[in-house]
Amino acid sequence: METSVVTVKGQIVVPAKIRRKFGIKKGTKIAFVEQNGKLMIQPLDKNYFESLAGILGTDGDMLKGLMEDKKKEREL
Repeated sequence: METSVVTVKGQIVVPAKIRRKFGIKKGTKIAFVEQNGKLMIQPLDKNYFESLAGILGTDGDMLKGLMEDKKKEREL
């Protein structure tokens, strides 16, 4: 088990062993997730977003709709 201490500013240091294991680098966004009274951190990297693919069951229709909306915005 790795540990860290919260600073006066509310910051924590993710131990190097954990950063290497999960590919956390400078600029990596981290989500803090509360689940069943526990706090978890989740790197918001490419793998995380790929794991969500298809979760809405829209067969890509949502992405197509968003892309069409962006195209219309650019035309304006």
